[in-house]
Amino acid sequence: MSTQTPTAPSRPESTPEFDLAAESGNRLPRFAGWGLFVLGALLAAAPTALLGWSTGLFVVLAVVLGTLVTWGVSRAVEGRRKSTDRLVTCLVSSAFAIAMVPLFSLVYTVVSNGVGRLDAEFFTSSMVGVVGEGGGAYHAIMGTLIVTALATLISVPIGVMAAIYLVEYGNRGKLSKWITFLVDVMTGIPSIVAGLFAYALFALLFGPGVRLGVAGAVALSVLMIPVVVRSVEEVLKLVPNELREAAYALGVPKWRTIVKVVLPTAAAGLGTGITLAIARVVGETAPLLITVGITTALNFNPFDGRMATLPVYAYYQLTQPGVPPEFGISRAWTAALLLIILVMALNLIARLISRVFAPKTNR
Repeated sequence: MSTQTPTAPSRPESTPEFDLAAESGNRLPRFAGWGLFVLGALLAAAPTALLGWSTGLFVVLAVVLGTLVTWGVSRAVEGRRKSTDRLVTCLVSSAFAIAMVPLFSLVYTVVSNGVGRLDAEFFTSSMVGVVGEGGGAYHAIMGTLIVTALATLISVPIGVMAAIYLVEYGNRGKLSKWITFLVDVMTGIPSIVAGLFAYALFALLFGPGVRLGVAGAVALSVLMIPVVVRSVEEVLKLVPNELREAAYALGVPKWRTIVKVVLPTAAAGLGTGITLAIARVVGETAPLLITVGITTALNFNPFDGRMATLPVYAYYQLTQPGVPPEFGISRAWTAALLLIILVMALNLIARLISRVFAPKTNR
């Protein structure tokens, strides 16, 4: 019997997959990626200065040239695979940087224009009798807190119980499917529609032209309920079924299992979802313009007359600043800055809740 000695496969001499640069192991220094990209951006500065292009065109040209320079040098030195990796890295990093530009621009503009009136008077004074300089947003701050608290009291019980029904009792029945469909529809409705709904409801009850804080709370709850339902539903689905089955095996009723086992296990997610839902509606303007209106005086009673809120306050200070207008515009910027701080604080609270109340493990 003859045996054949296996021969080593010959290396292909010229195939698309064979890369001499990759086989040689050539690599650019670590800083080369950013250095080449910056070089391309510097090349874009020359035509921008000569032709007088805008900053936006310079950014686009800098991204294109920086990416091409990085990809070309990497292709010549490192080969096809590494150059493709650097190309995708440049595209992703550039997209991230471009997306961050409007965010930083917005924050810088609001802070630079609004920090000037961020003083004690702004937090302790209302606009009663104020035409030009001075005044504050104390009445608007309190109105925002009252209306948002009422909206939370309306939305959280309805949203949590609806989510419990969908997860624990619905069993993908027809009613649960219709509820899920309606929640999805409500999630996408414009905020002005919620305001019109609340205004029409209270106009039927109290007559046309009614302006009440509770009407604004109802309008915000229409926007808040679907967010609560969706977030709580997803959190409840993450609770392991083994915990429910263990409770049922011990003879615990279903309602008690939900109250004593499911909800405590999902407490971190519940708190986070509810807090984010509050942050979602605290800056809404259109519904409150229709339902709550504006006033210059402090009103603690949401069931009696108009109330001022921070978004509407900022809107009227900007559109009707008075004479001279610079003082009203300054108050509008400060109110916008305060809203940003409030939303940021709510998001930080949501993160803190998720960290503190998360289930403890031994890992």
